Amino acid sequence: MPQSKHSSFQVRRGLAVVFFIFIMATSKGNSKETPQNTELKHKIGQMLIIGFHGMKLQANNHIITDIQQRHISGVILFDYDAPSKKYGRNISNPKQLKQLSTDLQKLTNEKLIISIDQEGGKVNRLKAKYGFPASVSAEYLGKINNEDSTRYYASICAKTLKAHGINLNFAPCVDVNLNPKNPIIGGVQRSFSKDTTTIIRHAQWWLETQQSLGVIGSLKHFPGHGSSSADTHLGNVDVSKTWNACELAPYRQLIQTGQVHVVMTSHIFNAHLDPHYPATLSKAILTDILRKQLHFKGVIITDDLAMGALVKNYSLEAILEHAINAGADLLCLSNNGETDDPFIAQKAVDIIFKLVKSGKIAPETIDASYKRIQELKSLL
Repeated sequence: MPQSKHSSFQVRRGLAVVFFIFIMATSKGNSKETPQNTELKHKIGQMLIIGFHGMKLQANNHIITDIQQRHISGVILFDYDAPSKKYGRNISNPKQLKQLSTDLQKLTNEKLIISIDQEGGKVNRLKAKYGFPASVSAEYLGKINNEDSTRYYASICAKTLKAHGINLNFAPCVDVNLNPKNPIIGGVQRSFSKDTTTIIRHAQWWLETQQSLGVIGSLKHFPGHGSSSADTHLGNVDVSKTWNACELAPYRQLIQTGQVHVVMTSHIFNAHLDPHYPATLSKAILTDILRKQLHFKGVIITDDLAMGALVKNYSLEAILEHAINAGADLLCLSNNGETDDPFIAQKAVDIIFKLVKSGKIAPETIDASYKRIQELKSLL
């Protein structure tokens, strides 16, 4: 039986109301995907350096999604895989490493940071047994105390890194060798010397040479790990009774040269500098000392946030909140501690986004870090 005009109008009006309600509900459901929030998440992603397992890119590797959808700033490469306690994480030979770096860069139109710890000596991801040039320790170079030798090994290191697609090297280490038995610095020959003048001289030669060949360097571990008697990878390290103000000298002098673009933090605790937080989480140390007193304007990167000194005492949310508010720009999540979390980048972006939206981190803080990171990338 045909409907009347009145009933037909009522049906159309009812459908219009239902459609309007659906549109409003959908709009509210997608409120998180506004252009402003998308931009914020992009900037947050740019604050992350993520580690991953794999010597070649498989389709299901989380690092692909991390780069393409989470917009992470870069990756960090290792030869040793701590979760499995085996070698063969990202590096096996020169040809393989070059292909991996090339494939990683192809995943994004933005410049990708590909980073590594290649100090030489015992902190050496590109080992001679894999087919890379031999290296020597900072302690060896400090002892022979010869500019040509330091520049030579810095040159070999930088040329090797550049040829294999690596553009950021977390070296030179400028920790002062105040404790030769220090299990993470002096005991493994990572310090040039106990004399700050020697450290400054060799670090400057290394930094100048490395960066002239296209690989950015990083001073570490601020504000000084050389006096410790324990390892922050494993747990709390308190240097309150052993730290010396001379440990700031290499940073002060080298920052004044204008050649320092990156400084890596330490997770050490020093009650005289901050009675509450370890350095990586300390505004008193990263902002008041490094930024304001030493006038550092470059990028502050954290040491691995999965290390025992932090994860045994703080939640991931607390670590991210305090590190960013302390002044850290790049947050290193190596996935190379006790566990390998394929969702760590997504978790970090979501946590930081929530912290910004709740007012615990100011949007201006994210903007300032993003600007510094982009300035660093322009040098790569």
